[in-house]
Amino acid sequence: MLYWALLFFVVAIVAAIFGFGGIASASAGIAQVLFFIFLVLFVVTLIMRFVRRA
Repeated sequence: MLYWALLFFVVAIVAAIFGFGGIASASAGIAQVLFFIFLVLFVVTLIMRFVRRA
């Protein structure tokens, strides 16, 4: 999931460099959503690991 977020972020940067504002903003939005989903899943996984260990 983090891979896809970074991929969309790179696409957004490249699109912004070439002046494609709509594509850049859409890619940046998708990257942001995927990154937050990754963070939530990461925190849930950490919590589950600590609960199982205890």
